[in-house]
Amino acid sequence: MSPLRSRYPSIELDGAVVVVTGGARGIGRATAELCADRGATVCIADLDLDVAQETAASIGGDDAVDRVRAYRLDVTDAGSWAAVVGEVLSAYGRIDVLVNNAGVMPLGGFLDEPDGTGRVTMEVNVWGPIHGMRAVLPGMLARGRGHIVNVASMAGKLPVPGMAVYNASKFGAVGLTAAVRAEFADSGVSVSAVLPSAVRTALSSGVPLGKGMPTVDPEDVAAAIVDTLRTRRAETAVPRWLGGWGLLGALTPEWLMRLARTVIDDRRALTSIDPAGRADYDARVARQVAGQEKPST
Repeated sequence: MSPLRSRYPSIELDGAVVVVTGGARGIGRATAELCADRGATVCIADLDLDVAQETAASIGGDDAVDRVRAYRLDVTDAGSWAAVVGEVLSAYGRIDVLVNNAGVMPLGGFLDEPDGTGRVTMEVNVWGPIHGMRAVLPGMLARGRGHIVNVASMAGKLPVPGMAVYNASKFGAVGLTAAVRAEFADSGVSVSAVLPSAVRTALSSGVPLGKGMPTVDPEDVAAAIVDTLRTRRAETAVPRWLGGWGLLGALTPEWLMRLARTVIDDRRALTSIDPAGRADYDARVARQVAGQEKPST
């Protein structure tokens, strides 16, 4: 066993209590399904309770009430976190794993993005994990055992035109994860970041994928999230080979990096968005902004 893994008490998914935010759709749903398949009790926490309940029923089947439950959670609201964590603890007595997955990804020009949209992005993508970790860490620390996964993005390492505030939020999530991990390094509680490339979910709808941009499925990210229970790695890129991007960026001259960006068309979030293909997702974000800037998952 590696020194890193031996620092942390083992957590087996079979019998573990797992909370997944943004669990109704996309990466969150795939993660909830995988955890449930491996014997975990899964708490699907999502702003859209109706969809979360449908997902829980689909995953849990006849056992849904006991092993897969849905909760309404506004990740930007500390009070909402306290209520959900209280319900989970009342039902199951502990939280072994927290997956902070809820996120929003508005696209477009930096000067064109309304302040409200930018605030929602920061509130969901940065304050969501902050509130979540503050809600569950005390119980984990008291037991000397637990694991938290913050789903960031390769956009937390790689700046992309048309995603400026989203980039800022994911750079923040990566730094937040690293700092909290270091602060509690000797506590028995591990904190890991998972950094997917472009994922085939609603967040990337209306944007041409591929063309040199690594693209993965929600199930790929879910597998990486679950694998962190085994490795307790600080950061896991999806796909894994992108983990060397930071070193590559530091060693590559800017002119060469710009040439590579041109080849893969890294400005597609500015120039190639299909408004019709992205309309449903943009409408969800707009509703969240209008409703006290409350985000979707």
